[in-house]
Amino acid sequence: MRTIGVLTSGGDAPGMNAAIRAVVRMGIHKGLRVMGIQRGYNGLINGEIYDMNRATVSDIIQRGGTILKTARSEEFRTEEGRKKAYNVLKVFGIEGLVVIGGDGSFTGAQKLSQEFGLKTIGIPGTIDNDLAYTDYTIGFDTAQNTVLDAINKLRDTSTSHERVSIVEVMGRRCGDIALYTGLAGGSESIIIPEEDYNFDELCKTIIEGKVRGKLHNLILLAEGVGGAEEMAKKIQDVTGIDTRATVLGHIQRGGSPSAFDRVLASRLGARAVELLCEGKSQRVVGIKDNKIVDIDINEALAMKRESNRELYELAKILSY
Repeated sequence: MRTIGVLTSGGDAPGMNAAIRAVVRMGIHKGLRVMGIQRGYNGLINGEIYDMNRATVSDIIQRGGTILKTARSEEFRTEEGRKKAYNVLKVFGIEGLVVIGGDGSFTGAQKLSQEFGLKTIGIPGTIDNDLAYTDYTIGFDTAQNTVLDAINKLRDTSTSHERVSIVEVMGRRCGDIALYTGLAGGSESIIIPEEDYNFDELCKTIIEGKVRGKLHNLILLAEGVGGAEEMAKKIQDVTGIDTRATVLGHIQRGGSPSAFDRVLASRLGARAVELLCEGKSQRVVGIKDNKIVDIDINEALAMKRESNRELYELAKILSY
């Protein structure tokens, strides 16, 4: 193998730049030519590709987002679109591809390998932490800290006004951001897609807390369960307590990556290149028990992710 490409796809995540940096510098260390593909699979189809060297990834490890930019591509979902993408790869002499993203991005890599024999390696870059095969994904730790900083500040004003505060965080199918930050932030209630919740019990908890002298009540809500604004109105109608909603939105994706995410991204990026040099393909890299692992991409995509129920139960016990 002489030339490899790297792209970021799907939602951006803090630490993607650290992963790009690792791929480029490890590739050069291995004697490879490394090419950056801009705007994900859409950019691949359009030939938005350029040579990368040590200088092009200098001073990016601390930057959020992705210097390669990212985009979603409806055209790539079609067989014709993927054929165009593969032809572009051939024109540029790219024999191996590192894809940084989530399950949708991995599915694209999987199809390129299965349909055209291209060697591909996936790196998990998504703040949701929703890939079952790895303990953590790049960007999750930074997103947690962003949310935690926000709820710490909200607690101050919520206490001053004796309010209920509902904080809606990202997580359509996976509630890890809400779960981990809810525990770390001392929230009274955590509502996630993986666990059922009872609205009447939620209101009862709020009222009982008020009777005990609690000055505020913090609820962490994953977006996959419902909207914070609607829930805030319902809670205020039932309890009579001033209730406010805060939707953090895309602020969770931004910011300088944490030390954990920078180290994780560097380790995963380097290992992805090593796997390509070993002739491996259709693999995804991850971390288990603080050890870098790689597994078959088909197996990874088929794995069913389960929420950390032990953590959920602990958060309930400590919130009372």
